[in-house]
Amino acid sequence: MQSETYRGYVLWGHAIREQSEIPERERYSASGTVTRSGKFVEASGILDVVDSESEAEQLGLEWARAWVDNHS
Repeated sequence: MQSETYRGYVLWGHAIREQSEIPERERYSASGTVTRSGKFVEASGILDVVDSESEAEQLGLEWARAWVDNHS
């Protein structure tokens, strides 16, 4: 999980490892969360499934930045 402060909000990018019965390769679900003053504001749900943990976290942070840009 990665976080950053952006325009007064704390943003979180999440990577959730996918589990499958026959693992061919690691895959990660990406999501984002927006908080302000330690309180939950908004969450994305699953944005995409990608090949790396860092890619998933970055995708979540990108979504969170866009949410702040569109709601502040």
